[in-house]
Amino acid sequence: MNNITVFGEEIIDQSAIEQIQRCVSEEDIGVLTADAHYGYAHPIGGAVAYKNKVSLSGVGFDIGCGNKAVKTNVLASDVNIARIMDEIVDQIGFGVGRPNPKRVDHPVLEHIKNADFKPQRELRKMAAEQLGTVGSGNHFIDLFEDEKGFLWIGVHFGSRGFGHKTASGFIAMSQGLSFFDKAKEGPMDGPPILFDIHSELGQDYIAAMGLAGEYAYAGRDVVVEKVLEILGAQSTEIIHNHHNFAWFEKHQGEEYWVVRKGCTPAFPGQKGFIGANMHDNSVIIEGVESELSIRGLYSTVHGAGRVMSRRAAAGKTKWMRDRKGVKRKTVISPGLIDFDEVQMRMKARKIELRGAGADEAPEAYKKLEDVLKHQGNTIKILHTLRPLGVAMASDEVYDPYKD
Repeated sequence: MNNITVFGEEIIDQSAIEQIQRCVSEEDIGVLTADAHYGYAHPIGGAVAYKNKVSLSGVGFDIGCGNKAVKTNVLASDVNIARIMDEIVDQIGFGVGRPNPKRVDHPVLEHIKNADFKPQRELRKMAAEQLGTVGSGNHFIDLFEDEKGFLWIGVHFGSRGFGHKTASGFIAMSQGLSFFDKAKEGPMDGPPILFDIHSELGQDYIAAMGLAGEYAYAGRDVVVEKVLEILGAQSTEIIHNHHNFAWFEKHQGEEYWVVRKGCTPAFPGQKGFIGANMHDNSVIIEGVESELSIRGLYSTVHGAGRVMSRRAAAGKTKWMRDRKGVKRKTVISPGLIDFDEVQMRMKARKIELRGAGADEAPEAYKKLEDVLKHQGNTIKILHTLRPLGVAMASDEVYDPYKD
């Protein structure tokens, strides 16, 4: 299709390409960034510009998920990284649905209390409990060193249970159910869920999505401020943007609602933080003007992109209760990655790792430098960040909550 631009087709699974083709009609514009891979009804790393429609599938469950990086005023060589990483995992909650060890207050909670889309008001308690926590999977808090030795903080996570419940509620409503009803699960290759922006449902979704995005930003702000407090440092530069969202934008002379799922806006002069994996260097980039940028809807990658499923990497596991009734993870069949070996490599590179598991091993991802090359002259690299500390949710912690 002439209205779809694919960056790095040779490193993208064919299933993701077929998926974006199903999401795009003749009046739309589609993009796959080079980190793209197969997703739920819409590929991760896929952007679509829709005429008069907004795509719930293109926004996804983790509404407003994003990357924030701050440069600090301290040198990495002056910091005890191991001690700081211990403090981070002690003072900040990690994991699916886990509450914050210490409740925080923020204006966004008052906005949820008075949400324009009234059902979201019922989610305020959960939102308050999880504000300032980091999810599971590929969500993280990292410490980096730049070319001049300064310490950077980088985080990646989104709207937690508040966003997930919002998306689930609108899926139910798209099926004629109420917001709090249980939706019927559609197939991975099902058609995207689209709302007419002129309909009441479409307007409600746009309002609810916007509030979930505000909550995601608040969460990242709170977490970064906590890490700065632990460090006793101040930020000297802030870079903060997001994906998993829909924006009203003008492209190629026309107005569209643009959804970017797992890819990030990179307009000329707009900066972004792109994490690689727990072992390799990450980057700070800036969007540039070019013909390719125009065709790509000014979109870039949000990470390196998976090449291996979580089950393939970590194996098949099941949570079972032991004789004392405690839930423990049991390996049913092993995965392809030896995580003990990964941890040894991390130690050899002097990276302080807290949490994580085989499903987040470097081998499960593409190489970020390869991915960025395939984005061509749409971005430029401003900083290369060497990882010093990585904190993620442990795969050994059973989480009693559900996002």
